[in-house]
Amino acid sequence: MAARQNAAALATLGFPTDQTPCQSTLQRLFARLDGRLLAAALTLCFTPDAVPGAGELQGVAIDGKAQRGRLRFPGGGCPVHALSAFCHEAGLVLAQEPIHAATGTDRGEAALTVAPALLDRLDWHDRVLTGDALFCQRDLCQQVLEAGGDYLLAVKQNQPALFQDIGLLCDPPAAVRTRPVTDRRAVQTLDYGHGRTLERRELVASTDLADYLDWPGHAQVLRIERTWREGQTVKRAMHYAITSLPPERAAPAQLLALKRGHWAIENRLHRCKDVNLGEDASLIHAGHGPQVMTLLRDAAISLLHAAGVRQIAARLRHHSQHPDQAIALVLGSVSPRA
Repeated sequence: MAARQNAAALATLGFPTDQTPCQSTLQRLFARLDGRLLAAALTLCFTPDAVPGAGELQGVAIDGKAQRGRLRFPGGGCPVHALSAFCHEAGLVLAQEPIHAATGTDRGEAALTVAPALLDRLDWHDRVLTGDALFCQRDLCQQVLEAGGDYLLAVKQNQPALFQDIGLLCDPPAAVRTRPVTDRRAVQTLDYGHGRTLERRELVASTDLADYLDWPGHAQVLRIERTWREGQTVKRAMHYAITSLPPERAAPAQLLALKRGHWAIENRLHRCKDVNLGEDASLIHAGHGPQVMTLLRDAAISLLHAAGVRQIAARLRHHSQHPDQAIALVLGSVSPRA
């Protein structure tokens, strides 16, 4: 691709002559690069000049992902899984940490071992950590609070006492129901399609357990119920969550937006890397090459999101026909906003 560009484009890329590195040269280079140093450099590159203003909350989702194409190459030396931090609104990959898992170690446990290092790389002022139930851990919540941030995390059976306490408040069995919920603030959203309701979400927030739960910095517990239709069948799902955000800082509508915004890391990052950039299909497995490639994919997606691109596949096709615009995007003064 580079060899087919004109002299001006090659000079812009740093090749004053008509000689450009071939694919095997790039593979050897990527295999020898230090992935951690590249990750740190990209974190600086996509760190905004300033976090949101006072009172504005910015959701930061963390989640792990595997490069499934590499599972057939055991013992490659480079971690197959990585943990990423992703800004909901701006669509930027703020940081990534490789997950080094020993043989026989549960992937979730391995992710928890690197989560503190990932969180430590970010400025948490006016930011809210969002994650699934795996990351609902006392030490992670305390770390974010001490760094000046907040959290909103799903609660499941991996925290049995916490799950049971929230359940007794929000959905008490009739036999043990003692008193009504004194603080109950609710919001509901409806998603429509083809003239009919496709999905209803209801979030109920309460501070009734604020003086009871033994959990770092907690302020509210949440009950989120989803109702949707599949064919002629109506389905329901109910989840609990906990947050350090008090009612005066986050109304129920904002809490529901943060909860829904967490899935941007799946829809706008992980799925995009697999469907549009072929990460799961990649067979690169030598040295640090796999980690370098996933970091470069993260950087490409962050650049496109920072430039306001919503349809990644269409823009990639456009750039394939207009490489000069792709070069301008990479080398230009795009200012990521978060």
